[in-house]
Amino acid sequence: MMKFQFNEKKVNLPQNVRDYAVKKVSKLDRYFRDDAEAHVAFSVEKNRNKVELTVHAANTFFRASESTSDMFASIDAAISDIERQIRKNKTRLARRLRQDAFVRSTEGETSFVPEVEETDFEIIRTKQFPIKPMTKDEAILQMNLLDHTFFAFRDEEADGAFAVVYKRNDGGYGLIEDAL
Repeated sequence: MMKFQFNEKKVNLPQNVRDYAVKKVSKLDRYFRDDAEAHVAFSVEKNRNKVELTVHAANTFFRASESTSDMFASIDAAISDIERQIRKNKTRLARRLRQDAFVRSTEGETSFVPEVEETDFEIIRTKQFPIKPMTKDEAILQMNLLDHTFFAFRDEEADGAFAVVYKRNDGGYGLIEDAL
């Protein structure tokens, strides 16, 4: 049974919307073992109903964000996105998903879109550069000077641990740190 967590930003939704999300997201249970957790964030931005759905199972994160004029349609679209991600990468995910996750049953089948064959991940270019110790502020400055959206560095303030700063869509900055 999947565990649920809800978050509402700038909106106060009736219980039936959360119930609908639980009902629809629970259909993803067939792909996962018992350790799955779903985080559903609801928000309203620019008169659009936005749903951000993150499912964490078997040390893998699946994330979808959809924005439509209707909250129920946004929920459905986010679930479709995650199902598409799972189907597209099913052989790579096979060890992490439930063994019978892709056994088809004809009753209740609503998608008649042919499955897309997955391709190998292809690394087009490799770069090597020394990762220097610096502060977070220096890393952000360097990222901005290079006009990049992210920058990897060794954090002086964390005994040289690997870290990444990145530009967020909201104009701020984010930091990815090693949790060890």
